[in-house]
Amino acid sequence: MEELQDSSIHHMTAKVIAAIKSAKCYEPIYKELQRLVASPNVYKNDMRNTLEDAIKAAGLETEIRNMIYNLVRSRLKRLDVADGRQTTKSAQSDPLGYLKRAGVLWDRRVRKSLNAMCGELKVPLHGQPRISADREDFVAKWNELSNYNMDLANYRPVYAPKDLLEVLLSLKGPTRPTEKTDQIPQWEFSHIALPVKNLFELRTHYAELLRSDPYSVPDLAMQCQRILDSRHAPMCQQYLKKGCTPAPYRGALWASVLDSKLHDYDIDNWQKLRNSVWTTDHIVDKLVFKDIQLTASNDDQYFVFEDVLYQVLLCFSRDTDIANCVEYETFPVKGKTYEGPPSGVVPFHGICMFAAPFCYLYDSPVCLYYTFRAFYIRYCHRLTTINTHPQGIVSLCLLFEKLLQTYEPQLWSHFRELQIQPLRVVFKWLMRGFSGHLPPDQLLVLWDLILGFDSLEILPLFAIIILSFRKDSIMQVSSLDSIEAILADLSSIKVLPLVQLALSRD
Repeated sequence: MEELQDSSIHHMTAKVIAAIKSAKCYEPIYKELQRLVASPNVYKNDMRNTLEDAIKAAGLETEIRNMIYNLVRSRLKRLDVADGRQTTKSAQSDPLGYLKRAGVLWDRRVRKSLNAMCGELKVPLHGQPRISADREDFVAKWNELSNYNMDLANYRPVYAPKDLLEVLLSLKGPTRPTEKTDQIPQWEFSHIALPVKNLFELRTHYAELLRSDPYSVPDLAMQCQRILDSRHAPMCQQYLKKGCTPAPYRGALWASVLDSKLHDYDIDNWQKLRNSVWTTDHIVDKLVFKDIQLTASNDDQYFVFEDVLYQVLLCFSRDTDIANCVEYETFPVKGKTYEGPPSGVVPFHGICMFAAPFCYLYDSPVCLYYTFRAFYIRYCHRLTTINTHPQGIVSLCLLFEKLLQTYEPQLWSHFRELQIQPLRVVFKWLMRGFSGHLPPDQLLVLWDLILGFDSLEILPLFAIIILSFRKDSIMQVSSLDSIEAILADLSSIKVLPLVQLALSRD
C-alpha cells in the first residue's frame, strides 16, 4: 500500500516538475534562483537552509507557490483527464460518445462556415500582407480604430447563440432498451446523461455566501489591500467569495487569481501580436469589427470602450497560445478538417461581450488583454463549445432544467403547457455569462463569484432565481415574445441578495 502511495506521489511530482519547466515564467524564476545561489547570503555548508531563507527574503517563495497553485488548478487537471482517457473504454462504447462527437462536429461546422465565407469573398483564410497605405493608416489610428474605415457590408457573424442552442436542443443520446424513440422528450433537455449538482450540493459548494459578513466597507478595503500585499493567489481567490469586492481592487485580485500579472515576456508578446495586426490583413479582423459594431458599440454601458475592444480582440485572434491552452472534445470522426484563425477561436456574434466588462477594471489594454485571455481560456470557451465538462454549456443547461423542474414546478408546467423550451428564455444569459444583460457593476459581482468559487454553476442558479423573482408575471402570459419582454430589463437585479436567496430556499 505504501509503495503504491509513494509511486503516486512520485508520479504527481514528476508531472508538476514537467509542467513547471514548460511554463513561461520558469526561465526568469530559474535565473533568479541561480542568482540567489551565488549570493553571499547562501552558504555552501548550509545550502538548504540559507537558500530557503534567501528565497523567502526575495519574495520568490510566494511566486513559486502561486505558480504551482495555478498549475494544479488548470494544466495538471487536464493531464489527469488525458491520462484517464487512455484507460477508458473505446470511444464507440463511451455512453457520452455522442456528445463528444457532437462537439467535434460543431467545431468542424463553425470552421467550415468560416472557410466558406473566405471562398465567397475570395479572401485567404490565413490572411495577406496589408498594402503599405493601409498599414500606415492602421498604425496611425491604432488608438482610435473606431475612425478606421472598413467595408463590412458583405461580412456576417459566423454563428450566433441561437445557432448553438438549436444544435443543443437537437441532441439525442442513445435510447435505453426499455425506452421507445417516440417517448424521448422533444422539447426538453433533461434526458442527457450528465451528472449535475442538486441544490443541496450547490448550497454546500457556495456555503460561504450564506454566512453574514461583519466587515464594513472600509474594513473590506483594508483587508483587501493586505491580501494584495501578500501576493498570495489562494487568499485573493478566497476574498472574492465575499461578493463585495471594493471596485479599485478588483482588477488586481482577478489578475492574481487568474495568474495574469504582467511579465516582460507578456509585453513582448503583446507587441508581436500588435505588429501582426498591423502587417497582416485577416478575415477575422472584419468579423471582430462587425461584432463590436453590432454589440458593444450599441450598448450604453460599453460604447465608450469601442477603441480598446478593437485592440484587444484583434490581438486575441492572432494569439496561438490560446489554441494551445483551450480544451476541445476529441472523438474519431471521419471527414474533411477545416482550419481556423491562429487563436483557434472563430469569432461569433457577441464574442466581444466577454472582453467588454474588463474595460471597467484596467486602464492599460495590455493588462486588460492578459486577464481577459486567462478568463476566456478558463471559463468562456466552455460556454461556446459542446463538451462533456461539468462546467460546460451542456452541463449548465442541464443543471438549469433540473433546478427549474425541482424548485419551480409551476413555472416548469407553464412552459410545458405552452410547449416552450425553458432554455430558449435563458440561453443567451448562460452563453454570455450575463454580459450585456446585467449592469456592469452587478455583472462584475457575479464574475467575482465565478472566480472565487471557480465554478460557472452560479449562472444557471442565478437564472433560476430571476425566473422565480418574475414568476407571477410569466404565469400571466402565453408566448415566448411576452416572456422575453418580461425578462428583457435586468437593470434592477442585485446579484448577491438573489444568489443568497436562491441558496437558502427549501
